[in-house]
Amino acid sequence: MSEDFVLMNRLGRLYQTFWSQIGQRLAGFSDLALNIPPGEVNAQDMFDAKYLSDYLEQYVDHRAYAGKSLRDRIKLGYSIVSVEKPEGIWILYAKSVDGASATFRCSKLMVATGLSSNPYLPDLPGADQFSGKIVHQVEFGSSGVLTNPDIKNVTVIGGAKSSADMVYAAAKAGKMVSWVIRESGNGPASLISSKGQSKQYRNSPELGSTRVVAAFSPTVIAPYTWTQWLLHSTFLGRSLIRAIWSKADAPVQAMFDKQAAELPNISNLRPTSKIFWTNGSLGLVIHEDFWKTVSQIVKIYKSDIAELHNRTVRLTDGSEVPTDALLAGTGWRLSHTFFTTAQCQEYGLPYEPDDAKLDDTEQWSKLDAQADKKVLARFPTLADPPPYRGKETSTTPFRLWNYIASLKDDTIAFLGYIYVPNAFKSAEVQAIWATAYLDKTIDLPSPDSMRAEITLWTTWNRRRYLNKGHCGNYLHYDLVPYTDRLLEQLGLSTRGKGFMKDLLEPCTAAELAGPRNVYLEKHGDTLKADK
Repeated sequence: MSEDFVLMNRLGRLYQTFWSQIGQRLAGFSDLALNIPPGEVNAQDMFDAKYLSDYLEQYVDHRAYAGKSLRDRIKLGYSIVSVEKPEGIWILYAKSVDGASATFRCSKLMVATGLSSNPYLPDLPGADQFSGKIVHQVEFGSSGVLTNPDIKNVTVIGGAKSSADMVYAAAKAGKMVSWVIRESGNGPASLISSKGQSKQYRNSPELGSTRVVAAFSPTVIAPYTWTQWLLHSTFLGRSLIRAIWSKADAPVQAMFDKQAAELPNISNLRPTSKIFWTNGSLGLVIHEDFWKTVSQIVKIYKSDIAELHNRTVRLTDGSEVPTDALLAGTGWRLSHTFFTTAQCQEYGLPYEPDDAKLDDTEQWSKLDAQADKKVLARFPTLADPPPYRGKETSTTPFRLWNYIASLKDDTIAFLGYIYVPNAFKSAEVQAIWATAYLDKTIDLPSPDSMRAEITLWTTWNRRRYLNKGHCGNYLHYDLVPYTDRLLEQLGLSTRGKGFMKDLLEPCTAAELAGPRNVYLEKHGDTLKADK
């Protein structure tokens, strides 16, 4: 893009005591290597998450274009209030942290607020009567809970990996820790070892970043080739796939059984979700003493919250949990506060269907029914899911082509609205593709073809990821085929190492340097760096 741009951001967030969930080879962008100080990387190539924050600080100063670095272009401390586009120009109305108003104008707009901008805190009966401190995971690093001597009893709610991190951190800080996991939910996270399964993979995320693992998962994002037909549409292929995923589940259950046999008090952490379906959260056990620490210090409850009162959390099983601080690992609320419902419908963002035009809803419903038949014909396994507790949702799914492009306006692009295990990789590839899209250097299919493909993806996502796919944007096993697809649409590829290496080796951050440089050589005359 030849024109200047402004990045909008909210106030920063710190996550001290957390470790990265991807290794050093997978993290970072291709034009600046992530270098961790010697001795700060463990045997699995994992590291303290503070180095990711340091890396991003370094990255915004790394390059300058037209005399301005990324840092020079970032306007911190603003929240977007509303957006409109009169006469072909985008106008963004913003408020600063001190309440001052500001307006920004542009001809092309990238929206990259992502999926973790709006904290979700469930309704907690009696919260107004609770005299302790309630802290969402977003505030955990800066809350002072761990260092406050008046906070002795800490209760963590939620079964996901973020809750496990806060439980471990509070226990290591010497707090009396209680961990409450909803009985009405999908159970605790499947906490798997970060160790790689062979010398070829330094850690388990590297194995998950291969094309061979992606091939074992039924996906509509990759082309439907004879290989997909053989593996996922035939009886013999499906039998093989079931055996492979059962073998993947075995070490998770075996590790838990071993820990449960040696350590008391962790029975409520037994994973209930199969890795293939990922109904519950998935997370890595980084710290060697995690299970021992939890067993010795943490009291685990599997019950719903009845009410809060004074400094007590009362559970539906009758337990009363003393609590000076309640830490909520409850995730994020999907919302686009600066877009109206009409704008969400127009651009392809989730909205409340009751607010939509009836004809639009009926049109998508017909396409959904057609796509569902196609998904089940390709992937019969998805017609027979295990029992699960589905999330109630009242919104439509994302209806963006490639999870980026609106069908109604080609001057706006949405980045970072997918759940993936490696946000660095998706961010870099989406940025290249979105740049080509906004600069109109990519050939697009017809609107009808894009609409049909959007429907196929969202319908498949609901079938594939059950309680996580309701918004159509959950890609736990699909990042590699997704980024391959985006690059191929631009005539780019990270393949070329040879068939077996392309299939078995992890897709690392450094691999994107080649396609990125090829794209800049073709289209980036106005983006040559000053340094």
